[in-house]
Amino acid sequence: MTGERRPLAARPLTEPHPSRLPLDHPDRVRILAAHADALAAGEAGYLDPDTGLFVLTAGFLARRGTCCGRGCRHCPYVGGPSDGADEASE
Repeated sequence: MTGERRPLAARPLTEPHPSRLPLDHPDRVRILAAHADALAAGEAGYLDPDTGLFVLTAGFLARRGTCCGRGCRHCPYVGGPSDGADEASE
């Protein structure tokens, strides 16, 4: 799946697929706020508020134009169960 070209998922770049960031995740609000701030600033990513790891934004991943297949939290290409949504999350 590395470098696979596919259309963007039918959801806003601000909303990750539930398999990558579950609706009941305890830090969901803080994660989405950090992601939104990074998107608005045009940054490639942000530091995860819980782990401190660098996480790529959906905007950066969309501009790349391909899915890397690594299970990115904000992957803009994941849209359903048949297209990699069950892969490991970032």
